Amino acid sequence: MLIDTHSHLFLDEFSKDLPEVIERARRAGVSHIFLPNIDSTTIDSMLAVCAEYSDYCYPMIGLHPTSVDERYENELSIVRKQLENPNQFVAIGEIGLDFYWDKTFFTQQLAAFEKQLQWAIEYDLPVVIHSRDAFPYIYSIMKPFKNTSLRGIFHSFTGTVGEAARLLEFENFMLGINGVVTFKKSVLPEVLLSVPLERIVLETDSPYLTPVPNRGKRNESANVRDTLSKVAEIYRMTPEYVARVTSMSALKVFAFRK
Repeated sequence: MLIDTHSHLFLDEFSKDLPEVIERARRAGVSHIFLPNIDSTTIDSMLAVCAEYSDYCYPMIGLHPTSVDERYENELSIVRKQLENPNQFVAIGEIGLDFYWDKTFFTQQLAAFEKQLQWAIEYDLPVVIHSRDAFPYIYSIMKPFKNTSLRGIFHSFTGTVGEAARLLEFENFMLGINGVVTFKKSVLPEVLLSVPLERIVLETDSPYLTPVPNRGKRNESANVRDTLSKVAEIYRMTPEYVARVTSMSALKVFAFRK
């Protein structure tokens, strides 16, 4: 069993060959693929993929930080409506903060992130958190939630040993590890030595962040096995054992039974 906890298979990059992409994932041993939403423009396509591949692809709902602008409250109202209606969402995501590209909507990003964390508590759903050039703000906003039922994944973790330690203070959270760990200049192999295997899950972030040896090409869920191989090497454990531990951790976060 191998789980891709973060894959955007509903994007245009997969419009021409999604059945083949899914088949390659199955052949690679992937048993579940979790799809994080971006904003109101992606909900229909995401749900269509999950309907086509039910019991294999599972949707989240949320507002991505890079989609936050002056109309963010309208976007949040759509997320709220989706949550209130009968739905199949397994998490609130992808949410968080991103100050890498632009800080124009700094205050709005903070507000949108906090509101969606509150909804996660209200609806008893895990969160999948995006953080780029925003660690201090992520930590500050989440600190009041430390002793609550909030659970989830810090998606695409690429931080320092110190940052990993502070995130692991949130006992119901995992660190999402993807193809970045295979990059030549990545410091993740050293950082992960300080992180218990039981606290990480695997992801691809398809179509982005393709792991070696296919870096530079479109990423897809089957490539989670390349990340698995690198993680197994780092922990000096068999790929089979790492796959089992990380998969059980993922199922625990999303409240799935094996």
